[in-house]
Amino acid sequence: MRPLEIASAVILFFCFIRLFFSPRPRWAEFLPAVGILIAILQLGLEGYRWQMIPVYLLVLVVFLFSLPALARKAKPAGRGRWKSLTGAVAGLLATAVAVALLVLFPIPHGPSPTGPYQVGTFSLDLTDASRHEIYSSDPADLRRIMVQVWYPASPAPGTLLSPWVDHTEIFGPAIARILGLPSFFLDHLKYARTNSYLDAPVSNAEPKYPVLLFSHGWTGFRTQNTYQIQELVSHGYIVAALQHTYGAAVTVFPDGTIDYYNPQALPENAPADVYDAAANRLADQWAGDLGFVLDTLTQMNAGDTRYGLKGRLDLDRVGVFGHSTGGGAAVEFCARDARCKAGLGEDAFLTPVSKSVLAAGLRQPFLFLFSEQWSHREKNVALFAQLYSHSDRSITATILGTKHYDFTDLPLLTPIAAQLGLKGPINGKRVMMIVDDYSLSFFDRYLLGEPTTLLDGPSPQFPEVKFP
Repeated sequence: MRPLEIASAVILFFCFIRLFFSPRPRWAEFLPAVGILIAILQLGLEGYRWQMIPVYLLVLVVFLFSLPALARKAKPAGRGRWKSLTGAVAGLLATAVAVALLVLFPIPHGPSPTGPYQVGTFSLDLTDASRHEIYSSDPADLRRIMVQVWYPASPAPGTLLSPWVDHTEIFGPAIARILGLPSFFLDHLKYARTNSYLDAPVSNAEPKYPVLLFSHGWTGFRTQNTYQIQELVSHGYIVAALQHTYGAAVTVFPDGTIDYYNPQALPENAPADVYDAAANRLADQWAGDLGFVLDTLTQMNAGDTRYGLKGRLDLDRVGVFGHSTGGGAAVEFCARDARCKAGLGEDAFLTPVSKSVLAAGLRQPFLFLFSEQWSHREKNVALFAQLYSHSDRSITATILGTKHYDFTDLPLLTPIAAQLGLKGPINGKRVMMIVDDYSLSFFDRYLLGEPTTLLDGPSPQFPEVKFP
């Protein structure tokens, strides 16, 4: 809850508490007017969100009922006593419900990154002139994607924090529909801020930084794993997260173009062979996106003057990670492109991965983290067994008590995320700590050569992580 939201709830609480006293001090009759003033300030300074509607209504009702008392002297003791007590109890119960709504559906904010670097970020609108778009209505369209880059930064005082998502008036309803929630349910995400500074200068603490690419899941979005990305960046990585157009929930470009996900790109009710072929096509497109972004970063490293990345990217140390379908795309890309030196798949969805890759396996070290409960788990296990048996240096582990979305930021939406099916029973911030520690240990070992024992088997530090 924000400060003025808390103040509104506190004043409302005392407005009803005052009804227990008879006679009561004259000044107590002015509390409802103070409540109205704070509610107006809250609207003007902090901004409206739908969770505050019950508080606004209660403040207004209490104020209207208080007007007669302001126009006369205090009532004699005992007059209307039971009526006042009944109103006080009912009002306190209503206030508790109103506050619970604010607590259960807060403005999300992820954990602060623990590394020595602060985090900067900017976004890119990229068009790949060498590839056509295969999911739009116009076959002449070129492939166009949004990319967000995070990097170690030295922000100046007063630099703004970046929003968690852009264009929430479009993005909020799109994600809400996918999650089966009312369209207005995520409107308050416009107030959500990350721990990353917009367009801050790149830190000069190191001459260059290793590079990671992130690929989101089907109907996901580029900032869905912001907590993990910021943690990696705070420890000295540059991360470029892709927004796969027509596979992301919705993509909004700077010129106002809006592209929602195309259900036919991954047709869930199609026969198995049709679905598998569509999935393979999707992985091919997304792997192409990863290669294109890496090409773009290579060009920026050679001559970028706008974002300060010239010569700052260590392109000899490149890793790729992804969630769900993005994990499958990471596998597909790393199997094709030797520039990928290490990969991480979080509930990597392997149906999209081509049969040739499954049969040949991976040559790079790869860490596969799986949730305990996932609807695609049975088929995925069989495909993973095939890939794993042909891979050289793959590590696999399962995080007990988790579901598919536990790898993402979505559990931050509400403390009742488990009851809404957005996560497993394990504490959400605990999962984030586990994912952060394992992903950092993995990339540190295989990109930087730093020793770690965390990847060698069960650890007393994380008993929730089960190795085969």
